[in-house]
Amino acid sequence: MNKSENVSASWLFEITPKNKFFSLNLKEVWQYRDLLVLFVKRDIVTVYKQTVLGPLWYLIQPLFTSVTFTIIFNNVAGIDTGSVPPFLFNLAGITVWNYFTACLTGTSDTFRANAGIFGKVYFPRIITPLSIVISNLIKFGIQFLIFIVFYIYYYLQGAVINLNAAAFFFPVIIVLMGILGLGLGMFISSLVTKYRDFSNLIGFGVQLLMYLSAVVYPMALIQDKLPNYGWLVHYNPLAYIIETSRYMLLSVGNISFYGLLYTFIITIIIFFAGLLVFNKTEKSFIDTV
Repeated sequence: MNKSENVSASWLFEITPKNKFFSLNLKEVWQYRDLLVLFVKRDIVTVYKQTVLGPLWYLIQPLFTSVTFTIIFNNVAGIDTGSVPPFLFNLAGITVWNYFTACLTGTSDTFRANAGIFGKVYFPRIITPLSIVISNLIKFGIQFLIFIVFYIYYYLQGAVINLNAAAFFFPVIIVLMGILGLGLGMFISSLVTKYRDFSNLIGFGVQLLMYLSAVVYPMALIQDKLPNYGWLVHYNPLAYIIETSRYMLLSVGNISFYGLLYTFIITIIIFFAGLLVFNKTEKSFIDTV
């Protein structure tokens, strides 16, 4: 056996490029689960560590946004929310929508924001966007508690609101929202490594997408008021997620099983497309970032 063969035989692990297009590499992610937990803690603690109000920003943002939307869209524009108080209607949609936007914007800058650590240490790159989705799930839980507080308040005030049996599947809707945000975020993050100005469009795109996702109005309203443009909302999977969430929590609107099936299919396609581009980009992104 020559010298080179002795050296190669001494390695315990050999790191090679992934050949699979849709490699989740769950086994390796599980091996690095401690790192995943550390990233989750980092995302939660460091964001508001040197701020005046700290974690209270989790509560202030949805409350102020709901108040603003109630004044503009319900009091001024006259959007009817039926028997549900407008503030609670808006808070339900915004709380769910915030989880998607946090996942999307957080994961869309994965490569550029972590270029330093990616270039020095090896670990499954998918851990970084996964940690963002999980940490945002904790933030969503805090904001959802605020929704529950106002739900109880309005219920005690005599508002006609009630849960229904479909509410047991509400966690499934949230997971679906997180997967959709993760898939889009991984795809955009890969584009940002080559096209820097693409990141400037994310904020504007998210705001525009919100108005096409039935966050501040029922889906039926857009069909009645703007029938020629209703297809923009009905082909948006996020609109079905928001509408279904409000139906589960407030029994307002309706639930479309066709729409949910369509949303599930689109979410899976976007996730695997994002994963494909993400896995391909991680092999060479360090040369372009």
